[in-house]
Amino acid sequence: MNFSSKLLQNAVDEMSQLPGIGKRTALRLVLFLLNQPNLQTVKLSKSLVDLVEGINLCKNCHNISDLELCEICSNTKRDSNIICVVEDVRDVMAIESTGQFNGVYHVLGGKISPIDGIGPNQLNISSLIEKVKSENISELIFALSATMEGDTTNFYIFRQIQDIKIKITTIARGVSVGNELEFTDEVTLGRSIIKRIPFENSLNT
Repeated sequence: MNFSSKLLQNAVDEMSQLPGIGKRTALRLVLFLLNQPNLQTVKLSKSLVDLVEGINLCKNCHNISDLELCEICSNTKRDSNIICVVEDVRDVMAIESTGQFNGVYHVLGGKISPIDGIGPNQLNISSLIEKVKSENISELIFALSATMEGDTTNFYIFRQIQDIKIKITTIARGVSVGNELEFTDEVTLGRSIIKRIPFENSLNT
């Protein structure tokens, strides 16, 4: 693809690094931005800079937040004794959209995947284990994707805390095996939260 402008080429190259964006789509988006009022593009640029410079991870659950504690963890109306373990921030958003969960979250930041070189030490697992050991947690809900990596991660955490007196559940398999949580419709996901089952039962299915 030949460009008449180095500035245009640089913008397209950067835009094409986004997931699912090829060179042609990147060019279309960049040209669209060029045709918009300058203020609109400047506001977009500023919002991205502000995001990079100002975003935090909640010190309690690792969710994305503007402050040290995210809005969920700092909400006194939430049940902080029930923790829903999820892979990433998108899963928090998916479950929150169902309106069926009133506890708090713990974002692992991924799943155990030896083939990708991701082990327990690369994830926020140790802080979860410490939380279960030191705080008055009544229930831990595994809400990872129904994939081999998700099941492996669930089982690893289960083995670390199985001697601690705590209720451990997993979302019901209304979520199809192999599906990522973020792509599950709100009704199915909401029902799977409500109808969660003891984790030990899921080991036999």
